[in-house]
Amino acid sequence: MGLARGVRAKTWSMLGSRKFVGILVRTTKEDLIILHDLLKTKKMVPVIDRQYSLSEVPEAIRHLEEGHARGKIVITLP
Repeated sequence: MGLARGVRAKTWSMLGSRKFVGILVRTTKEDLIILHDLLKTKKMVPVIDRQYSLSEVPEAIRHLEEGHARGKIVITLP
């Protein structure tokens, strides 16, 4: 989680009724194999909010920082 998002989440936790927490995890090879299998069999599908070209990276970052993203932001390479 980016620093700005972390500060915003902490502030929302203190002022609002929702509680935001961060977690740290250690990823193992076995975890990645399971994740790969889930994606390959489409038992898990990532949510993609928007796709941007490499030249649109500043716009993509702005979209993300403004809190509009409701899924992953994808940057496509030429």
